[in-house]
This record gives sequence, structure tokens and C-alpha cells, in this order.
Amino acid sequence: MKKISLLLIGLLLVPTLFLTSCDEGDDIGVDVAPSFTLMKDYLINNNLDIDKIVKNTDGAMFVAGAPAEADLQTFLDKYYIIDIRSASDYEKGHIQGAKNVAFGNILDEGAAAGSKPVLVVCYTGQTACYATALMRMYGYTDTQALKWGMSGWNETTAGSWNNNIGNEADGHANWTYGAEPSKQVFSDPSISSLSTSGATIVNNRIEDVVAEGFKTVKGTDVLNSPTSYYINNYFSATDYASFGHIDGSYRINPLTLADNSYKNLDPSAKVVTYCYTGQTSAVVTACLRVLGYDAYSLTFGVNGLYNSNSAWASNQWGGDSNPKNLPLVVN
Repeated sequence: MKKISLLLIGLLLVPTLFLTSCDEGDDIGVDVAPSFTLMKDYLINNNLDIDKIVKNTDGAMFVAGAPAEADLQTFLDKYYIIDIRSASDYEKGHIQGAKNVAFGNILDEGAAAGSKPVLVVCYTGQTACYATALMRMYGYTDTQALKWGMSGWNETTAGSWNNNIGNEADGHANWTYGAEPSKQVFSDPSISSLSTSGATIVNNRIEDVVAEGFKTVKGTDVLNSPTSYYINNYFSATDYASFGHIDGSYRINPLTLADNSYKNLDPSAKVVTYCYTGQTSAVVTACLRVLGYDAYSLTFGVNGLYNSNSAWASNQWGGDSNPKNLPLVVN
């Protein structure tokens, strides 16, 4: 009789345990998508794909040029300006109303901006573009970087660009005008997360990337050893041919999640993106690092490798692009 009672109790407890297990979130038998897929779907569905970070849904590009002197006050009134340079350089000269903010605090500062669009300022525009991409992905979509950074604001703060243009690619054995190599299709990057929320995965990834800081590589390092990297030349097809390019460079542009063109990137390699100025490549690199790629931006772009190239039509430092003479505040 005792054995029969115990058996009956056991049978009664089985459904109770089953129901309790389900209530506590046991996902046995539930098909949960990989973390990367959850993140990818979230970004696409919320207008945060790479192309929407380059240009937001309002049509605003990731950069804003320094204004004409006559438009200065309107420009200053429009933005909540954060300057992510060192405190000492900020004190030597900054834009009126700009707040000095450490790069690691950019996400918190986005919330402090309230309803104003954010303008991120650095030395050359490159780190600011990296920050802008991360802030846009985090939900501060009305964020822009000051094009050319403080180098474009005033001649006295232009040293970071003036001192970093170069022409090592001119005549270099690894600079070529040949055809682009055939693209391959790779698997998705591996993302590890305990969350099943795309939004949570994305935000956690962004916070981690901010904590890492801007990931860059010198143009000369890539030029001298191109096989050490998976290189993406973020040019138009016309400029890829007319400027020339680092030997072995692919040209994946456009590059988005929605059309699966991102699958042409090798998730097992050091992925280097380069452009004309290092500013667009900074945006792309930020997005790729969030997605799980070991991605890097080539500093100063082609301006740093081949500034004297005859193919320039725009974005040539010292050519069509030079510092303005806008006022500085000295603390």
C-alpha cells in the first residue's frame, strides 16, 4: 500500500514539475535563433543597418562640415557639442559651448543632449566618426561628427591632418591598378550572448566596443604587408580603378546586412576598411566590430598613403579641403 501511494504521488508530481519548469523559462524544445541572427534582425528592422548609420532615415550623413563664418551662430545653436580630445588640448582651444567628454562616456552623454542633435568633435574627424556610428546604433540617430575634426575648424588646430598626409603608395610594389579579386561568401561572425533579445545583444555589444576604444591600423603597415589582412576598399568602382588600391583589396560597397553583402567579409581575419579620409572607414569599422568582426580602420585613408594622387576630385586634404578660420575658446 505504501509503495502504491508513493507511486501515485510521483505520478501527480510529474506534470507539476513540468509546468514549473516551463514557468521558469526552460527553453527545452524551443528553437532559439543564434545571437548574431537576433542582432542582425533587430538592426535591419529598426533602421540601424550599416547604410542607415552612414545616412540616417532623415537623410543626414554621419558628418557635418564646419560652417561658413556667417552661419557660425546658427551652427552653434543647433548642436549639443561634445569634444572627445584630451583635456589639455581642449583647454588650448575648443569650439564655443563644446563640452569635453571622455570617449568612454559618449553613450551617457547622448542622453544628456536631450532633444538637440549631437555633434562629436575630435582631432581629425576619425575618432568622432567612430563614436558617431556607435551612438547612432545605440539609438542616438541624430548624431554627427565634425568633418575633418578640429583640423578643419582653424589653422592653429590643423596639425593632426597637416602632419599626416603622405605618398608612400606612389610607386610602391603593393599599390596596383589591377582588377578586384573574386569575392567569397563566408559564414556569420560568432556572437556569444545569454540574451534572446536582439536589442539587448546589440546594446551590450556597443557598450563593449566603446570600452575597447577606436581600433585602427596604420596605412603603411597594411601597404607593406597586405596579406596579413582582409582589406576592403570602400570606394566606388570608378575610384577603385582610377586611384589604384592596395594589392588584394576587395571592394564591398554597398555593404549591408539586408542584402547579405556583409557575408563577403572574412570573420576569421583582421578586416581593414579604408576610404579617402579615414572617416567613412571609421563608421564602417564601428559597425563591423559591433557585429563581431575583428575590424580596423586604416588611419587617414588614401590621404595618408597617396595624397598627391591625380584622381582626386574631393576630400583631398590640402586640395579642395583645408582648415577654416573659425574662432576658438581658450580655457
